[in-house]
Amino acid sequence: MICETKTASPVGDITLASDGENIIGLWIEGQKYFCDTVSEEMRRDDGLSVFRRAKDWLDRYFQGDRPSPSELPLAPSGGEFRQAVWRILCDIPYGRVITYGDIAREISRKRGGTRMSAQAVGGAVGHNPVSIIIPCHRVVGSNGSLTGYAGGLDIKIKLLELEGVDMSRLFRPKKGTAL
Repeated sequence: MICETKTASPVGDITLASDGENIIGLWIEGQKYFCDTVSEEMRRDDGLSVFRRAKDWLDRYFQGDRPSPSELPLAPSGGEFRQAVWRILCDIPYGRVITYGDIAREISRKRGGTRMSAQAVGGAVGHNPVSIIIPCHRVVGSNGSLTGYAGGLDIKIKLLELEGVDMSRLFRPKKGTAL
């Protein structure tokens, strides 16, 4: 059985999902792919200890603390490639950004030099089911474009600014599918 709870945040209402022990989803209301990794109906349960821990994590994050994804039991649903990308996301330091190409090169290195597409990485980043905690908002285009974020570019910018990211070399794309 999959449980859910809701919580308010500075970026909008958040839905958390759990298998009872792990966080399997965190979605900002209205984001792309909302709850797409949960195939069964979720039951509301505000009392799960993992939800209390996740809400505390989020409170600390939005207060400017630097909680680590490793503080929570996370079990996002996805294939081997997506899992590998999400593990890399968890290692991006607070207040820093990396590019889709950086992730592609890291995956390639770990696979023994097999070339990897930055677009394939973008698909995995975009389908991250545990937004904010698995910090996909810290990934940008190689030219500094704030391309793509399932929660929307305004929220991505707000999260990066909260973390104190130097935004001077980053920009909002004027056109494209990532808006």
